[in-house]
Amino acid sequence: MRLSKIKLAGFKTFVDPTTIPFPSNLVCIVGPNGCGKSNVIDAVRWVMGESSAKHLRGDSMSDVIFNGSSTRKPVGQASIELVFDNSDGRLGGEYASYSEVAIKRTVTREGTSSYFLNGVRCRRRDITGIFLGTGLGPRSYAVIEQGTISRFIEAKPEEMRVFLEEAAGISKYKERRRETENRIRHTRENLDRLNDLREELGKQLARLKRQSQTAARYKSLKQEERLIRGQLYALRWQRLDRQCGEQESRNRELETALEALISRQRSNEAEVEKQRQLHSEGLDVFNRIQSRFYSVGADIARLEQAIQHTRERRQQQQQDLAKLEQAWQEANTHRESDQQTIERLQTELQQQEPELARTQEAEKQSTAALAAAEQAMQEWQQQWDEFNQRYAEPAQTAQVERTRLHSLEQQSSQLENRITRLTEERGSLTPDPGETDIIRLQQELEQSEKLAGTLQQSQANLIEQINRQREQNHELSSELDGLRSRLQTLRGRQASLEALQQAALNKNRGKTGQWLAQNRLQDASRLAEQIQAEKGWEYAVETVLGHALEAICIEGLGELADTLQKLDGSLALFDTTARPEPESADDDTLLAKVKAPWSLAPLLGSVRIADNLPQALSLRGKLAAH
Repeated sequence: MRLSKIKLAGFKTFVDPTTIPFPSNLVCIVGPNGCGKSNVIDAVRWVMGESSAKHLRGDSMSDVIFNGSSTRKPVGQASIELVFDNSDGRLGGEYASYSEVAIKRTVTREGTSSYFLNGVRCRRRDITGIFLGTGLGPRSYAVIEQGTISRFIEAKPEEMRVFLEEAAGISKYKERRRETENRIRHTRENLDRLNDLREELGKQLARLKRQSQTAARYKSLKQEERLIRGQLYALRWQRLDRQCGEQESRNRELETALEALISRQRSNEAEVEKQRQLHSEGLDVFNRIQSRFYSVGADIARLEQAIQHTRERRQQQQQDLAKLEQAWQEANTHRESDQQTIERLQTELQQQEPELARTQEAEKQSTAALAAAEQAMQEWQQQWDEFNQRYAEPAQTAQVERTRLHSLEQQSSQLENRITRLTEERGSLTPDPGETDIIRLQQELEQSEKLAGTLQQSQANLIEQINRQREQNHELSSELDGLRSRLQTLRGRQASLEALQQAALNKNRGKTGQWLAQNRLQDASRLAEQIQAEKGWEYAVETVLGHALEAICIEGLGELADTLQKLDGSLALFDTTARPEPESADDDTLLAKVKAPWSLAPLLGSVRIADNLPQALSLRGKLAAH
């Protein structure tokens, strides 16, 4: 396999498409220094896969692209194509049947590099794989440049072994073996990772299985609990309903018996009256006495029965009154407990308001000092968690109190219904002193209902205050998120400005940086780092000083007189020991707008400043000849 020609376009000095033929096995390129002879061999090595810009005599890979001249514009892409004659079949593999093989590489200024083999895009390793065992390559012994022979002679046994293996044609087999070993090692590492993942997943599955069993058992127990609780409530309701039914039936029986007795008494009276009228003619006196006797007997029986019934009803009413008093005492006890709970909730709320004020003050301080924002945020977050924890307890207590109030309302409704029923029954009987107690109990019940309404209103106010507190906390969280975002933005902007400042100062680059390192000046400060311009005049100072801002501040130029001749590049120096004649800093000069540890009169003393163009034109008479 022999190189037949090279096609260059945009590579280093070959800006125009150029074809260099190689008609025989021995070809020589002759020319003066700088004509591009070395660029030809650099092009060959670059196409064969060279990835180091240093070995191509450049700082970066984009240096191989033509960078322009005084008469030509720079190009955006470099392209090299090597055409090999493979008529002898030296190239093996799938390309052994090709009599000519073309290898091409292109690169753009964006850093995109592409390889082509016979016009088909391929990888870099495909190119290097073709030349393995042939003696060709980006750094093979076939390319002999300055210092190559010395490197062969001074090579260590390991380095000489590489050259010999390449010459013997076994390097490609070693490369394949190395790739195979790498694949095997990677496969083993993947298997180890898979085994670890499988073990971890097995542990997680076992834990999840236990959790699922526990959850299923909890669900079944919860369902059983709901079923048993429903059955218990049903049994209680049935018992109470049965008792109510029995009591109502007993009352109806008693009422029926009373009505039967009254009707029987009335029928008896009618019968007596009828008999008295029939016997009034003959037995007037007897009938009158007999009638009075029967009438008195009936009145006595009726009065005795009424007295007995009244006694029973009075006993029943006294029992009901005792029960009502006991229920009233229990309601008062619950009311006092609820009042104490409400007072405690109000006290906790008043204690939480100063804490909220302190939290807002801490938030304002964090806004003023961005540097301490993260620490203040963590402290506030901890206080906020504690506040949420404390707030959960009053919420639960409020829920319990609401349930208790609902129960009290139900008891009050039941008591009111019972008092109404007793009042109706009492109205059908003879008035007694117990009515006064019932009226008093009704008044106390109405007062209890008013107090319960007041407690409910206080509870609603507390819930509304808690909701407002939640909204304020939500607003504080949103404001804190905004401050975090602003802090991140400012940090990113600071990093960008620092990077731009380092790039603008152009510290320690290229050959100039090497010269500074040799003279221990790589850490010396630049003039731009030592001066400070007034606000609003930064751009004016930067425009006037220009490249002088990158000047290195040194103490005396005597020690650098000899080494300056060896400097290959551009460099600005500012002697801090030079003491020019003092000049007065007029208010209309740019020197008055700048503060520096040394005098900048030679640089800024003759530069006048003006607020507008007419004022600047009027100052032309004050300018010196220079």
